[in-house]
Amino acid sequence: MADKSIRQAIANGDFILAPGIFDLISALIADRMNFKALYVTGYGTVASYLGIPDAGIATYRDMVERIAQIVKRTKTPVIADADTGYGGLLNVRYTVQGYEDAGVSAIQIEDQEFPKKCGHTPYRRVVPLEDMVRKIEVAVDSRKSDDFLIIARTDSRTGLGLEEAIRRGKAFRKAGADVVFIESPESEAEMRRVAQEIEGPLFANMVNGGRTPLLSAAKLKELGYAIAIHPAVGFLAVGAALTSAYGDLLKNGETSADIDLYPFAEFNKLLGFEDVWEFEQRFAQV
Repeated sequence: MADKSIRQAIANGDFILAPGIFDLISALIADRMNFKALYVTGYGTVASYLGIPDAGIATYRDMVERIAQIVKRTKTPVIADADTGYGGLLNVRYTVQGYEDAGVSAIQIEDQEFPKKCGHTPYRRVVPLEDMVRKIEVAVDSRKSDDFLIIARTDSRTGLGLEEAIRRGKAFRKAGADVVFIESPESEAEMRRVAQEIEGPLFANMVNGGRTPLLSAAKLKELGYAIAIHPAVGFLAVGAALTSAYGDLLKNGETSADIDLYPFAEFNKLLGFEDVWEFEQRFAQV
């Protein structure tokens, strides 16, 4: 069941800052930190699960099973990437229903052609506006609760320009999208114009090394945005940490004092070993 706190926060004018999570370890750590939402990144989840690019290869089943487990093991409301809805209108219907049944609180659907690509990489193409509007209408009609938010994303800025992206954003909102997501604007001025011309809650994608300038939560709220995700910060941080730790091990034959490690005892707590040990003391032969 969707957590209504995201809708309530938007209605109250609160800003939602969501870190990107991509597996259960990143989810459990972020869940401890009092964010208003967590964002399941498609790029990071596909990379973690399959070790391949976010290029339309992962399926609905690949994603929904992992997302459901993340929701089950965390308390923070989850916003989840659903690519293009994984196909046509019927696919969108089942995707919305599946994500909502999994306990997701907001779903992101985009207007790219299949196979889709990461929003900050080249050669993205979008479907006709009318096709995406129909997907939004199906998504809105398919949800059980209005607390389950539909986030409609357009990738048209890079190939067709800002004017077209704004035109699509307005149409998405009119079709019933709860939140509009203009992917990869290329300057603060463009982001300001989006906020000035599109009425309703807006979604910002802060990708480290991406096409859009990185702005603070305070600045984004000032511009008129309601939600910001930082999808790459988690897996990029993990990549850097693993490179450093494994390199140190290879060089020294052991882990040196130069490497900052998460305490093993705390990691056991993170995963829930204390509950296992308590159970074993009560019922098991140890």
